[in-house]
Amino acid sequence: MSILAIALNPTIDVWSRATRIHPTVKVRTHDVQQRPGGGGVNVARVIATLGGNAELIVLAGGATGAILKDALAVTAIRLHPRTIAGATRISFMVREEETGLEYRFVPEGPEICADDVSAVLGLVDKFQGNYLVASGSLPRNAPADVYAEIARCAAKKGAKVILDCPGATLRDTLGKAVFFLIKPSLEELETLAGHRLDENGVAKAASALVRDGASEFVAVTLGREGALLAGAFGTLRVPSKHVVAKSTVGAGDSFIGGLVWFLEAGGSMEDAFRFGIAAGTAAVMAAGSELCKRQDVFDIYGEGWLPKGAE
Repeated sequence: MSILAIALNPTIDVWSRATRIHPTVKVRTHDVQQRPGGGGVNVARVIATLGGNAELIVLAGGATGAILKDALAVTAIRLHPRTIAGATRISFMVREEETGLEYRFVPEGPEICADDVSAVLGLVDKFQGNYLVASGSLPRNAPADVYAEIARCAAKKGAKVILDCPGATLRDTLGKAVFFLIKPSLEELETLAGHRLDENGVAKAASALVRDGASEFVAVTLGREGALLAGAFGTLRVPSKHVVAKSTVGAGDSFIGGLVWFLEAGGSMEDAFRFGIAAGTAAVMAAGSELCKRQDVFDIYGEGWLPKGAE
């Protein structure tokens, strides 16, 4: 079966290096990389990298939208593009070599219209798979609860919906549809809670979302410290392996891509959660906008249940 990812606000990710970043003067960059990006796009890329069947609904427009679609056309992803009036955004990231710091410049993206939303819902209605991933920020003029509308549409088809979106959008979405899994970062969970959270607070806040019926599972990503999973069973806290970080671009998307691929392959949620952490860790080992490499994910995951044919 296929896994459907949705990218309402995709981007072309341009990543490069600079010796040092200065104000005002020209900063010369090198090792430039250009790849299709944005939450749903990256999730689909990871699923395809792991050998899964990925479908992708993507809104794209303008000359940059054509570049995005051309880049995706050569992947193993089954693409469902919707052409919009506005131009697809370009995100620019620079790693400063002297400090190891990474600077990200992410524009808000184009406007969409009601017809664009209707087209997406029509494509969701045709989907026959088990899992749908709605991931990323919203373009301008999108309804604040559009992810809830997508989830309600998918639920009619029996699909389990995974949601990964910024804190404000997550706040506007929860309570308007029931999700299979949501993946807030620590900062996004704190946005929902309205205050800072220590580790005990993270577990309580995630468990409260499950108890209140917002989502069957809540996976909170904690950066270098791993992640926490909450469900009816309680909570599971798994640290990540510390590796040399080359770039954090797409780490959260790799986590989701690895987790949902593992679930579709027949694994348990607990094992899929651990595999997702391995995928997120593998992503930070890759430079620039490159996502996790398949063998790195399996090496980090180590021993445990694996789908038949996985290496």
